[in-house]
Amino acid sequence: MAQIVAIANQKGGVGKTTTTINLAASLAVEEKRVLVIDLDPQSNTSSGLGLSAGHPPISSYELLSGARTLKEATQKTALPYLEAIPCSVSMAGFEPEVAGADPNERARILKERLPENETSGYDFILLDCPPSLGFITLNALVAANSVLIPVQCEFFALEGLGQLIKTMERVRQRWNTGLKIEGILPTMYDKRNKLSTSVLDELKKHFPEEVFSCVIPRNVTLGEAPSHGKPAVLYDVLSKGAQSYMTLAKEILAYG
Repeated sequence: MAQIVAIANQKGGVGKTTTTINLAASLAVEEKRVLVIDLDPQSNTSSGLGLSAGHPPISSYELLSGARTLKEATQKTALPYLEAIPCSVSMAGFEPEVAGADPNERARILKERLPENETSGYDFILLDCPPSLGFITLNALVAANSVLIPVQCEFFALEGLGQLIKTMERVRQRWNTGLKIEGILPTMYDKRNKLSTSVLDELKKHFPEEVFSCVIPRNVTLGEAPSHGKPAVLYDVLSKGAQSYMTLAKEILAYG
């Protein structure tokens, strides 16, 4: 059975897309079969994996709307074990289209589009969520087994984290009792910066069991690789950025 992981944080610029791309690639390098579903209308994960972004002919919008099955929407990537479903700008208009449906049914749309007979061929399905706690992110939380939360090592990090955890609790109570935190991932860490170190210490103090041992550093390669349509492991495997995500993948496999 596939482990479905939502990668979510309503704050923008925390490394959510970077994490989706590079964790997926690192798990694929470990020969785990991975599917990435881009649910963010900005489509940065799609372009970062070398897929058509913005207006792909088949996207996660067609998956959620029921126009295409999971298999029909899935595309190959440059890594043999990694497949993906790109997002399109049409996703931004999906919520109004289903506004009249029953609220419980609307929350379960994505879950119903991921039947076990179609997902059983994967080890991991990573759901890249938009930077909000809206309708699409709610669907991802209802469909997921766990949530991986990237948190930038900066001043307001803990504020957004608390809001997301409250939303997760509401989802547990109403739709998905088994939803858990996969882990909290500190990103953009700079050991030379006292604020980065202070935020990391605070995260570990408040969430001692949830914070990953792996910390993602600020790294030029992680910023450059998406512009070439590649994860860091294909762009510069020896870079600190690529190696940090390989370490994260190993940690998840060891303790997941």
